[in-house]
Amino acid sequence: MTNPLKPLVDGLPKPLRNKYFLSLAIFAFLMVFIDKHDVLTQIRLQRTVNKLEADKEFYGQKIEEAKQERLELELNDEKFARERYYMRKSNEDVFIIDDEEK
Repeated sequence: MTNPLKPLVDGLPKPLRNKYFLSLAIFAFLMVFIDKHDVLTQIRLQRTVNKLEADKEFYGQKIEEAKQERLELELNDEKFARERYYMRKSNEDVFIIDDEEK
């Protein structure tokens, strides 16, 4: 009884006939492309982490700005209302000068 695949196996290069090399190659293929934690998933997850870290920094800055505005409001609420919302008393005129540099 002869193996019909013997000529095909003999035609392969010697490293591909080595069972250890073959099992290592299959294992590497499974880990890189098929596994739950494959390379493409890791790249996607890293991009998501980078985006979330950038969002965290952005919102941290917004929180600091809001805290600063709250502090200004607590210290001088009339000035804040006049500058921010253009409020005025009934018997006065308000002139708004806007800096073009900003």
